[in-house]
Amino acid sequence: MPHEIKSKEELLKIIPKAIECRVKHNKEEIKIKIRTKNMLYTYKAKDQNEVNEILNNVKVNVINI
Repeated sequence: MPHEIKSKEELLKIIPKAIECRVKHNKEEIKIKIRTKNMLYTYKAKDQNEVNEILNNVKVNVINI
């Protein structure tokens, strides 16, 4: 079961453990899915600028869905 993250700061703490990152664009929001060794974390953002700031910190490949 994925774990939803509510704050950007919490997501930035998890990103260094990431194995894979996926970005899914919907009409109302953008979902960032971070896969670590043990868990899948999701974060919902409404602003593309916020997503770009987060993705600048990701060291693994980003897959757009």
